[in-house]
Amino acid sequence: MNSADPKTSESAVAPTFEAYKDEHPDARFTEWLRARAEPTWTDAVEHRFVQELGDGTLDEDAFRRYLVQDYAFVGTLTGLVGHTVGHAPTMQAKGQLADFLRTLTDDENDYFERSFDALSVPEPVYDDPQREPVTAAFEDLLTRAATEGGYAEALSVLLPAEWVYLSWGQNVADAEPGPFYYQEWIALHAVPEFEAFVEWLRSELDKYGPKLSERRQALVERHFRRVVELEVGFFDLAFDES
Repeated sequence: MNSADPKTSESAVAPTFEAYKDEHPDARFTEWLRARAEPTWTDAVEHRFVQELGDGTLDEDAFRRYLVQDYAFVGTLTGLVGHTVGHAPTMQAKGQLADFLRTLTDDENDYFERSFDALSVPEPVYDDPQREPVTAAFEDLLTRAATEGGYAEALSVLLPAEWVYLSWGQNVADAEPGPFYYQEWIALHAVPEFEAFVEWLRSELDKYGPKLSERRQALVERHFRRVVELEVGFFDLAFDES
């Protein structure tokens, strides 16, 4: 097995990909990134929010708070994906990202609108919400990665944001939590199409990451790890009633 143990702390993982490859010769670049993000990665995919979502005990007020902030985040995410289309080095890559952009603006947007209606969230509340600090920090990171870096930097924030969701979605994929807005939120992140897209993102960063300078590899690693930290904070905010 070439990937690090899921509970391995970040400090125990080689600080560079080359050093990691010395220990794990067949390792993928994205395996190293995920290993460097532990134990926060596990904290994210096994978060209380995920567990309660899966077993149907998640408080609706908590989900409502989370969903409003996530909708705001998705607005910024679509901008990142659109910007990354411009950075993408091949037409095939541009097509993959454009397909995902359509999913965000079509299937996911439809889910959000139906869910807000069912949860009695007024349009002014979700259309222009007051950003929580973690949401603002997330949006700032995505914007900086898209505008100040290149293709690899954009992938370094897009991949962990989607990979974390695929991972927790697969963990609770067989759950039947009750309300459609719980069931569909899980299903959106556990379907084969989403898995294929995340694997494609990994393959792209596996292709270009090892060719980056050591400085850019370090930046990509920091971006990736920071996204995972923010994902934990994003789940935490659901339970913050202040």
